[in-house]
Amino acid sequence: MSRPSILLIPGASALPEFYDSVVDPVKAKGYDIRGLHMPSVGLEAGAGRKGSSPSMFDDAALIANEVEKLADEGKDVILITHSYGGVPATQSTKGLSKEERHEKGKSGGIVRIAYITSLVPAVGTAAMSVLADLPKNQQLDFRIDEQGWMHHVDVSRSAAVTFSDISKEEGEIWIKKFPLHSAVSFTNELTHAGYKTIPVSYLLCEGDLCIPAHKQKAGIELIEKESGKKVDVTYIKAGHCPMISKPQEVVDWILGVAGKH
Repeated sequence: MSRPSILLIPGASALPEFYDSVVDPVKAKGYDIRGLHMPSVGLEAGAGRKGSSPSMFDDAALIANEVEKLADEGKDVILITHSYGGVPATQSTKGLSKEERHEKGKSGGIVRIAYITSLVPAVGTAAMSVLADLPKNQQLDFRIDEQGWMHHVDVSRSAAVTFSDISKEEGEIWIKKFPLHSAVSFTNELTHAGYKTIPVSYLLCEGDLCIPAHKQKAGIELIEKESGKKVDVTYIKAGHCPMISKPQEVVDWILGVAGKH
């Protein structure tokens, strides 16, 4: 049996290369894996894109397009998502699960969604809603410019929340590498929940301040309620960006998830 192809869906303001610490070792094990550059993420540090800011649906359309290319080659596909990436990845799956494609006489398709401390909203709910009731000191403070791009107001605070398990200095270096992110993408409501029918794994980061453990657990409970199936959950002691602080643990988890297919 051929190995599945893996698409990694980054979080808000995250470039694909931010995940090289986990993508490269998985690739070295013989897997076809790559990260996608979401339309909602700017092109370089501190920048957005020209024109109107893209939506979550633009991100979902890009993911769907990439999945379809692989599926049409007969490939089974695993979506690995991080943070905000959980929303467009969940949205993108309509008609692309292996089961749905098989019913149409097509080969390939999505065989699993694997969330890394990701936002998992209910249908009719947006990413912003999931985080709305967090304590003020755990909410990131953004300024939205005239083109609809989000700017960190306080770099030190953003670093402390996003990179809580590495040094303050290193966290601030990472925050300064971030491109801008489209504000509207956090307000777009989910219209399709792929987790209802596609098997799910979840890497729960117990030390995350950005999406705290109780929010991650609520997302897992939602999936189990909507799907009627248990989620394959793995717990690690890490903050919001385990690909930076605990890369080997993330690599081991990805290989374990991929090995199920």
